Amino acid sequence: MDKILNSGRYIFPLSFLLYVGLHLGKPEAGAAFVPDYIPFPYFWNYFTLVCILLFIVSAVIGKYDKLAYVLMALYVMLMAFIVHLPRTLGHELGTANMMAGLEREKELEMVNFFRNIMVTGALLAFAKYVAKDNRIIN
Repeated sequence: MDKILNSGRYIFPLSFLLYVGLHLGKPEAGAAFVPDYIPFPYFWNYFTLVCILLFIVSAVIGKYDKLAYVLMALYVMLMAFIVHLPRTLGHELGTANMMAGLEREKELEMVNFFRNIMVTGALLAFAKYVAKDNRIIN
């Protein structure tokens, strides 16, 4: 049973590989999440790709893992409040969505907002109870 429970230490950070695939496979989709007031959306798409990869590697090998979990929690929380919450309120959804699809888009963004809050909690819990490298964050 311990082996199954311990597998969560790897399953959780490796699940972020989905975002790596999305940032690489559909950079235009990743860039579309960058708010209009922030320049260079493709730069931010690839920058976050690198950050997510560094988080995964750090969490899996256990080097600087506490710092990686905390920084990833900060990133996910910022995504919730900078990207998903404004879209939940109808900002930055584009004029193409002004008709019937607007309410559906707002609902999906609300789900994304709450998912990010849950993931932030999980990342902070992993930083507290799973991560072992206390070199920078004690």
